[in-house]
Amino acid sequence: MSSDGLWSIGELAARAGVTVKTVRFYSDRGLLPEAGRSSGGHRRYGAEAVDRLRFIRSLRSLDLPVPEVERVLEDDGAGGALEEAVAERLRDVGSQLVALRWKEASLRLLRDCASGERTERLRLLGALPTPPDTDALARFWRRALPARLPRPVVSMVLDAVVPRPPEEPDPEQVLAFARLHALVTDPRLERPEFRPGPPLPDGEYRPVVLYEGLAEAYGLASAEVLSGRAPQDGGALDCFVAAYAHARGEADTPAFRRRLIGLLALDDSPVLPRYWKLAAGLFAPDEPVLGMLHHHLSVALRVQVHGPAA
Repeated sequence: MSSDGLWSIGELAARAGVTVKTVRFYSDRGLLPEAGRSSGGHRRYGAEAVDRLRFIRSLRSLDLPVPEVERVLEDDGAGGALEEAVAERLRDVGSQLVALRWKEASLRLLRDCASGERTERLRLLGALPTPPDTDALARFWRRALPARLPRPVVSMVLDAVVPRPPEEPDPEQVLAFARLHALVTDPRLERPEFRPGPPLPDGEYRPVVLYEGLAEAYGLASAEVLSGRAPQDGGALDCFVAAYAHARGEADTPAFRRRLIGLLALDDSPVLPRYWKLAAGLFAPDEPVLGMLHHHLSVALRVQVHGPAA
């Protein structure tokens, strides 16, 4: 330490346990203000520079970018900037952990499968980002939904039909999600026989009324399934039929219920049954799959109208 009580750049580096290059870098960025200069023009630092340098190193050890460190220091390290920076890093680390878990489950999937399956599974996994997102699934459903459906209704539908990738997937969930992604991005979906059809013939119903009514029916059916009961007469089934009747501007009569059975059977695309089968293991255990609820309600309607199958 010089007679004026200040340290040279080398002395500061030694006391803080860093290199001279590091001190110079932060000083050049304005993160480590100088206390003065020597007669020869060399930088001098006060004792407080050690604490400031250690604080900077602590932030950098948490992988905060230098611009974020600058913001924290400008805020004196005790205000909202530090809280925001820590929260942002926690989100980043969380995303990295999810990505690592998906990589681990993907590697286990490849390790434990038969050798003849690895090439196909690698192809499926190679089409997914890590961790995967739901963009392709959302696009698939947006194409299938009626045009000009209000945004809140579209969001409601997407929330119900698009499974979120598990944060801690097992190998089977990784395989199911990869196959689901391959299904919704299959070029054959451009062909009419593969493209999912509308829930009712175009121009013969009010989509908003139908989808809002179905949301209520599926909610009731979900409660029945979670309580261990299959949809029966009344409750969810009545709400299900009413959704279609109101959307078509008709009354819920025995004749309408008979016609509805035929309308529900119009869509013979092989895509949706495959979609719901793959998606089933990706929804939360307490979250009944919408496609399965629709199937249960359709079966309940057939049983009510025609009686149990022999």
